[in-house]
Amino acid sequence: MLDNLITEFDRGLRTLFAPAHSARPHPDHAVEEAELTQAEKQHALGLMRVNHCGEVCAQALYQGQALTARDPAAREALRHAAFEEVEHLAWTEQRIRELGGRPSLFNPLWYTGSLAIGVAAGMLGDKWNLGFLEETEHQVGAHLDSHLQELPQQDARSRAIVSQMRDDELKHAEMASELGAAKLPAPLRGMMKLSAKLMTSASYRA
Repeated sequence: MLDNLITEFDRGLRTLFAPAHSARPHPDHAVEEAELTQAEKQHALGLMRVNHCGEVCAQALYQGQALTARDPAAREALRHAAFEEVEHLAWTEQRIRELGGRPSLFNPLWYTGSLAIGVAAGMLGDKWNLGFLEETEHQVGAHLDSHLQELPQQDARSRAIVSQMRDDELKHAEMASELGAAKLPAPLRGMMKLSAKLMTSASYRA
């Protein structure tokens, strides 16, 4: 257990303070940069900052869940999801830099809260742990769909990243369902949506 805690602590530091790396090519690697107005660039930057912040939260959430998961299959599913979220971190981080911005100043705060939520979810049992994963991914998928509607049409680079992220998140949800995820109660799903809105509003601006 101590070794696991040390490993996860190191992973948290790298999530917050070290550049992320992707095993897969970035989805926008072959897409040309478009000309954007200053307003369009700032809006795209805000949306990509929100997406990056969401991936920081996902890292913390899945790390906490994996720490307390009992079933090896559930633990492996969470670690697989976390691995792909690292790639999403790399993609969004690079895009933020290309748009002339920086990640959210609130990332350490969101990371700490998400880690605590992940640990608590895992302690409830594996079916609820997986249920939390499934619901999180469904909500993130819907959130990314909304960003595809909001991003400037000509910003093909950002859109390519968000589109691939959405596809990955929905696969994670399907994986959790196949492993026996329980459906979360409606009040809890509502609380998750509310917390996501608060994070989105803060991260878009800073």
